[in-house]
Amino acid sequence: MLGLGTPELLIIMAIAFLIFGGSKLPEIGSGLGKGISSFKKGIKEVDETTKPDA
Repeated sequence: MLGLGTPELLIIMAIAFLIFGGSKLPEIGSGLGKGISSFKKGIKEVDETTKPDA
């Protein structure tokens, strides 16, 4: 995973907690999850529309 181990991920999460605060992190995570879901759905729709009918 890009050379990131557990200690590095913990440091990144701690920095994010300090910057955004505890109340804002769930909101950011929810938005990120919705964005990823929407992106996957869009990619799937593009793949389905570009496949030639056999």
